[in-house]
Amino acid sequence: QVQLVESAGGVVQPGGSLRLSCTASGATFSAMGWFRQPPGKERRLVALMTSDGAPNYADSVKGRFTISIDNAKNMVHLQMNSLQPEDTAVYYCYARRFNVRQFDYWGQGTQVTVSS
Repeated sequence: QVQLVESAGGVVQPGGSLRLSCTASGATFSAMGWFRQPPGKERRLVALMTSDGAPNYADSVKGRFTISIDNAKNMVHLQMNSLQPEDTAVYYCYARRFNVRQFDYWGQGTQVTVSS
């Protein structure tokens, strides 16, 4: 059974930093990453890294967020710097694998609030 378990988010002041981690178990994944869903809005990609190591970032976080994967521990991290109020959202860990067709998996979500 596939499980994605995220670390806790938190409340951060504007300009601050926060690191999210997600531990995956139950399968080998072709891609892992993070999505986020601000209040009243749809869930959108934040950062994704495929098995070939190529990261993909949303334009709004380029230069501020960094995704990394520890393949030995099946973990994905999101280092978030220079956080702004518009980064406030529920952040979801995501993993993808292929077996005849694509399977998408999600963590339970963790709240990140950027506020003074």
